[in-house]
Amino acid sequence: MIRFSSDFLETFLAVVRKYMQLRGGLTQKDLSEMCGVGISTMSRFLNLKTSNVDEQLVANIIATLNIPLHEVIDGVEEESTETFKRLVRFYADQKGADEKRAEEEVKTRPQATINVGGRKQTMTFGETSVGSTRTDISIREKLETLSPRQKAYLNDFLNLDVNDRDLMVDLGDAIFRYFRQRNVEF
Repeated sequence: MIRFSSDFLETFLAVVRKYMQLRGGLTQKDLSEMCGVGISTMSRFLNLKTSNVDEQLVANIIATLNIPLHEVIDGVEEESTETFKRLVRFYADQKGADEKRAEEEVKTRPQATINVGGRKQTMTFGETSVGSTRTDISIREKLETLSPRQKAYLNDFLNLDVNDRDLMVDLGDAIFRYFRQRNVEF
């Protein structure tokens, strides 16, 4: 277990806030998504609502924001320094491997040029985005991008019985078809 000094958390959180601003004014939600932790977990941590320092989360945040270790290492007890460095390196390597995998996946995708409505368009198979909407994300990630209003609608939809769901899908499909026929862009 990594041991931290008594004032580590306050100092660390000041550094985190500084780097959240330097990285484009990230919000708590942005940081929680980047780190792969829940928004409430991140909020409790950043607002000092936790009773102890979560070493995994600290290392994950440092690796995610690419915070230089010299900014936070003074708050780590001397006998825990090497363990702490290894933990941060683990998270940094993990993030680097994920980025490398994503880059390699994009490079190896086949492409085709198609003619759609008189316009030539290059289409990448397995493309990660259509316009500005990502299509390669998991259902959980897609659900997290919904607004509260959209989540409420989805909740109401899921509470319907099977026949009512089918009716809603048929109605939505008819509306989309109508707009496509009128060449309305969303």
